[in-house]
Amino acid sequence: MNPVQSWRANGRSPSFKRVEGDSKYDTKRLMNGGAGVSIYWSVAETALGAMLLAATDKGICRLSFDENESALKRRFPNATLLGKGGPLSDLIDGAVFAVQNPRQMPQLPLDIGGTDFQMAVWQALLQIPVGETRNYAEIAAAVGKPDAVRATGTANGANHVSVLIPCHRVIRSDGGLGGYAYGLERKRRLLAWESGQGGLFPA
Repeated sequence: MNPVQSWRANGRSPSFKRVEGDSKYDTKRLMNGGAGVSIYWSVAETALGAMLLAATDKGICRLSFDENESALKRRFPNATLLGKGGPLSDLIDGAVFAVQNPRQMPQLPLDIGGTDFQMAVWQALLQIPVGETRNYAEIAAAVGKPDAVRATGTANGANHVSVLIPCHRVIRSDGGLGGYAYGLERKRRLLAWESGQGGLFPA
């Protein structure tokens, strides 16, 4: 059973692994614009608005909001983009559920590419419990680079799979929300929903 087919059997957080040089799971392949990779994609409605989901045969490689095929092509210019089908048939319902039910996050397979530092930051983000936040300095310290606060913020912003890797749970040291690629209102709603202080749907 491959990772895409098996996600329904688990009830834990999304997962990814780094296996350098493993042709079956090479995290570098998507850093080259997706050369030689087929990516299936679709858009689904969620409580946070239109969600774009894209996946390879290894797992989800993009989860974003307010994006379309043109945005996906700019991110993966060398990949073959295909319509809904393939792995999306198994993953799209799980992704919508994950966005709207963070306390019951299913273990969805992720296929993402990044530098060693980015991968370390994204792994640290997965350790932030639902309903809690961390600041950029805390994440930098968690990955063993306490002086790399600015670089940590950049890696946080480079996250390919919004919500599944919870970059929205990172805020400024002064308690301010900081930035969010999909708008501060979405970030505010996500944090309020996760902490039990509000809802995902607009008032």
